[in-house]
Amino acid sequence: MCEDLAPKVSDTSRAVVEDVASRLGQPLRVAVAGRLKAGKSTLVNALIGRRVAPTAAGECTRVVTQFRYGPADRIDVIARDGRKHAVPLDAAGMIPTSLPIPADDAALIDVQLSSDRLRDLIVVDTPGLQSVNTDISDAAREMLFSEDIDDDSREAVAGAEAIIYVFTQQVRSDDIEALEAFAKASQQLSSSPMNSLALYNKADKLSPGPGQDPWPVATPIAADQATILKRAVCDVVPVVGLLAETAEAGLLTAADCEALRTLAGLDEEKRALMLASAGLFTSTEGPVDVEQRKRLLERLDLYGINFAIAHLQANPHLATGELVRLLFAASGFPRLRSTLHQIFGVRADVIKAGWALSRLEAAASSGPAGDRDQLRGAVEQIVARPEYHRLPLLEAAAQVTTGQVPLPEEMESEVARLALTDDAGTVLGLPEAPRAQLRRSAIEAASRWRAFANGGATPAQARVANVVHRGFHLLAQRLG
Repeated sequence: MCEDLAPKVSDTSRAVVEDVASRLGQPLRVAVAGRLKAGKSTLVNALIGRRVAPTAAGECTRVVTQFRYGPADRIDVIARDGRKHAVPLDAAGMIPTSLPIPADDAALIDVQLSSDRLRDLIVVDTPGLQSVNTDISDAAREMLFSEDIDDDSREAVAGAEAIIYVFTQQVRSDDIEALEAFAKASQQLSSSPMNSLALYNKADKLSPGPGQDPWPVATPIAADQATILKRAVCDVVPVVGLLAETAEAGLLTAADCEALRTLAGLDEEKRALMLASAGLFTSTEGPVDVEQRKRLLERLDLYGINFAIAHLQANPHLATGELVRLLFAASGFPRLRSTLHQIFGVRADVIKAGWALSRLEAAASSGPAGDRDQLRGAVEQIVARPEYHRLPLLEAAAQVTTGQVPLPEEMESEVARLALTDDAGTVLGLPEAPRAQLRRSAIEAASRWRAFANGGATPAQARVANVVHRGFHLLAQRLG
C-alpha cells in the first residue's frame, strides 16, 4: 500500500509514507532487561551469535546498547548531543569496557555486526536494574527514558516489539514490581504480557548435585514462575545462558574438546574430586594444565564440563561440532528461539502494522489538505480487510491477559491462543484434528463468544467477546 501511495502524494506526505515503509521492513526489535549480574549480556551474545557484549561491569554496561546488522563491524557511541564517536572492537572482538566519552554523556552505543543472526533481529541490551527494591535504577531510568536523549536513541529502546526479562532466582513480588516499573517507564516496551517473556537464567544452579541433570527441577519451577507472572509475561523459559553463549558464539575449540576428552579418561575417583567445586577443578593436579581448565570453567562452568565429559565417556570419538550441538540443546536455548519466532515474530508484524496505520492517520489529519483523501482512503482499505482483525484481537488479548477485562481462566486462555498464533489446531486445542473438524470447532467457538457477548457480559467483556467472535468467524472462513 505504501509503495502504491508514495507517488500519488506530495513530497511532505511522501516522506512520511516512505518512512513507514522503511520501518515495516526492519527486523524484530527485542529489548533485554533484568537485574545486575542476571546474565543479560551473556544471553545477548547468545542471541546475536557472537561474544561482543562485555559480561563484566564497565562503563559500557551503564549505557543502552543496540546490536543490529551491518555490512561491516562498527561501533558508534552516540552522545546526548547527537555526535557520534567511532570506537574499534577490542583485541578479543568485544565492545571496549571504557568509552571515548563519559558514560553519563552517552545516549546509546550503536553496534553494527556482519552477523546473519541480526538480519532478522535487533537486540537492545539495557542497563541492569537495582539489585534491591527492584525499581529501575535512577541511572537506567535516565539512560532509557530521559527526554534529553535524542529521538533516534530513545526510539531504539521504546520501539521494541518485545522485551525479555532475565532473572536468576525464584520470582518474588519485587520481580513483578520491576517488570511493572519497566512497563510504566515505557508503554511500548512492556505494556502487556503479550510482548514480554521471562528467562529463568542459570538453571544449572538448580542441579541437585555435581553432574546431575537440573532440568527435572528447573522445568516445574519455571512453570510455577509462569503462573505467578502470568499478568506480566507470556511465558517463563529456563535457560543456561553460559552454555548458550558458548555454543552459539562458537567459543568451544577443538583444543577445548581434547582437554575434556582427556578429563573423561581419568579414573572416576580423581575426576569426582576435580569436579566437586570450581576451586578443586583448578587446584587439583591433573593432565590438563591449569590455564586450560580455567578456560573450560569460563566457557562451560561445572555443569557444562560434567555434561560434556559424560557424553565423551559414552562416545569417546565425539566430534567437537556434535558436542557443541549437544551443549546447545542442554542450554534450553532452542525453546527461546522457537518462542521468539513463533510468538514475538508473528506479533511484531501486527504491532508494526498498527503503528504504520496510526502514523498514516496522523499524517492525514495534519498533512497537506490535498493528500488527506488519498491517505485516509488507503488506511480505510487496509482496515476493511479481514487480515486487519489481528490488530484489534491483539489489543483485546492484552486487555484480558493483564486483568483489565476479567474473564474465566479457560476463556482467557482461548483469547490468548487466538491472538498468539495462526495455527488453527493450536488455537482450538485440536492439534491433530482434520480440517473439517477444526472448522466446526471454530464455528462453535464463534457462536459461544457471541452468546456470551449478548447475555451476562459486562460492557467491557462484551467488547472483547465481539472481537473474539469475529476472530473465530474469520478462522472458520479460512478453514472452509
